[in-house]
Amino acid sequence: MAYCRRNYLLRIIDIQNITLEHQNRGATKRWIFANIVKPNYYISEATYRKYLGINAKRLIKLLKKQTDASQTKI
Repeated sequence: MAYCRRNYLLRIIDIQNITLEHQNRGATKRWIFANIVKPNYYISEATYRKYLGINAKRLIKLLKKQTDASQTKI
């Protein structure tokens, strides 16, 4: 479990970037998960598939806007 929402989203972006990099080389998602993601991130294949479906870059931008707006109100 991630410490906070931002770290969770950064982790998802990292996994998505790894997947894109290796898919461009011709690897399958199953191979990428089994040989790269699982040993380093300790997540299940279902979680991996869920992470690939999340638009984390957009959510990071929204989170940044929310934090910036809340800090300016203080």
